[in-house]
Parts: sequence; C-alpha cells; structure tokens
Amino acid sequence: MRQAAADAVLNGYNQYPSMMGIPELRQAIAAHYATHQGLTLNPETEVMVTSGATEAIAGALFALLEPGDEVVLFEPAYDAYLPLVRRAGGIARFVKLQPPHWRFTAEQVRAAITPKTRVVLLNNPLNPAAAVYTRADLETLADALQGTSAVVVSDEVWEHVVFDGHRHVSVLNVPALRDRAVKIGSAGKIFSLTGWKVGFVMAPPHILRVLAKAHQFLTFTTPPNLQVAVAHGLAKDMDYFTSMRADLAAKRDHLAKGLRTAGFPVLPSAGTYFLCVDLAPMGLKDDAAFCRRLVTEAGVAAIPVSAFYAEGDMKSTIRFCFAKNEATLDEAVRRITAAAGKLI
Repeated sequence: MRQAAADAVLNGYNQYPSMMGIPELRQAIAAHYATHQGLTLNPETEVMVTSGATEAIAGALFALLEPGDEVVLFEPAYDAYLPLVRRAGGIARFVKLQPPHWRFTAEQVRAAITPKTRVVLLNNPLNPAAAVYTRADLETLADALQGTSAVVVSDEVWEHVVFDGHRHVSVLNVPALRDRAVKIGSAGKIFSLTGWKVGFVMAPPHILRVLAKAHQFLTFTTPPNLQVAVAHGLAKDMDYFTSMRADLAAKRDHLAKGLRTAGFPVLPSAGTYFLCVDLAPMGLKDDAAFCRRLVTEAGVAAIPVSAFYAEGDMKSTIRFCFAKNEATLDEAVRRITAAAGKLI
C-alpha cells in the first residue's frame, strides 16, 4: 500500500480529486463491504471519502444537528464525541455502561431519548471498553428508537479488529436501522496506517446528501494518492484480515496473561487494540491517581477510563494498549510487577 501511494504521488493525479472521493476508492469501499459484511452499497449515492473518521463524525454531527438538538452518547465515550456535539450546538444525554460487559438495554436508551433527540452516536467495537455489540444489541437499539426520527451515527472504525469468533455487524445490516443510519470506517485502523487519515462514510442517499454538504466545508477532499493506495488495500484477500486479527489476539492474550500473573483483574477484550483492568477488586478507587503512580513508579503508561465519562465518574477501570511488539509488552509487565508494592 505504501508503494502504491508513492507511485500515485509521483505518477498520478495530484490536483483536487472529487469531493466525494475518487471513483476507484468509492467502488473499492462498496466491494469490500459486500465481501466482508454482506452490505449492498451504491458507490455513487451511498459512499463518501473523508479525511479520517474523526472528520466523518464531525461532519455528520454538524450536518444533522441544529443548536439545542440532543445526542445520545454511550459512556465510556471516545473523547472526540462530546466536544464535537457541543461544537455543533448539541446537548448530550448519556447512557452509562458498566464493566465487565458494557451492554445497554432498551430501557436505558429510551430513558435518554426526548422529543429533541436527533442523533444516537454509537461506537462498535467500543473504545475504550473493548466490547463488541452483536446483532441482538443493535436490534435492541432499533427497538428503543421506534417512534423517533433519530439518526444512528455508528463509528465502526474497529470493525476488522474483533476476536474470539466475533463477527462485526454494521448498523446498515440491521433492517430496522438501514434507512436511518450512518456507518463510519477508517483505513488507518484497518491497515495500521493511522497517519493517513482516510475515512469512509456510508449512508442511504437522503442522509449522505446532507453529510456531503458539511464535508464540503470541512476538509473538502482527501489526498488522491492515499485514496489510490487504500483502494488497493481494500482488495486484499481474506488471509490478510485473518492473520492481522490472529496477531493482535495473540498480543492481547500475552499481555492479559502477564497482567493476571502480576495480580491485576483483566476484563474481557472482544475487539480494538485495548485491554482494560478493573481496579475495584484491588481496593483502588481512583483510576487517574493510579495511572499517575503507574507512570512515576513503573514507567508504564495507561489511560484512566474515567476520562471517557463526561463527569469523570466510574473510576474503577484503566486501559492498556496491546498493539506493541512482544518485547515491549514483556517489559511493561516486568516493570509493573517490580513496582507492585508501591502501586497497590
């Protein structure tokens, strides 16, 4: 893919490409999701390319919200969501999820919905909690939204990073959501090329037309050479995606084993690059304070999951990233084990 990007910048087109994305990439996106998720997408009316998934999320919120409209967010929520909702003039209403499984119920969603609800913003798989929502979960969401006009914006950037036999189900694959949903993907997450910032937006035509108007006045377009390279990558055979998941699952298991041996209660991780630890059984009640001690005493960085809650509550969980080489993971566990007496 990097060679394809280099060839395209030297020998290809370097002026403004189509605002919606080059046709080659939009067609590749439609073909990719037909193969991997059984989706039928019209590349001309249901697919748009953005400069990363965060731009796609921002554009969706700016397009769909008027000041005073409400957005349902599931906490813990990826850190860009709440600032973007507020920047769009929206008001956030929260569904608080609990470890270890981080599931939601229809009753929780209904309790967050009001006549002003315009958008429900979902992250599946869920960063930072590493949960994967199933078809049954999405049907629960659809049931809760009956009788409303809310649009579901689904951040699915981790869709290929799922483990243990899980299969990603998109909101666009749920009939009750198909006409009211926006699916967002990321080449950076799929191919571990996060600096490229190439995102995908898929939605029914009546919604995508609105999203395109916001995209036009944000980044307008995305480097054409990167689009050419991503189109090349999306056509990779299934072995690439299978081996990528297997490699990451092995790293997850390696870190989980080391943390458990060091005495840390590890929570399930069904997807993403992340592994969470529940501090509550250890008698610890402040995840941010623990993460500060972890840096100063052990030289290991983790993220307090309370940072993903608007009010900073739910302070019992921390998040590690296992997308590292095995030697780095081993050194982290060694340092944590050596400093355990000062940490706990």
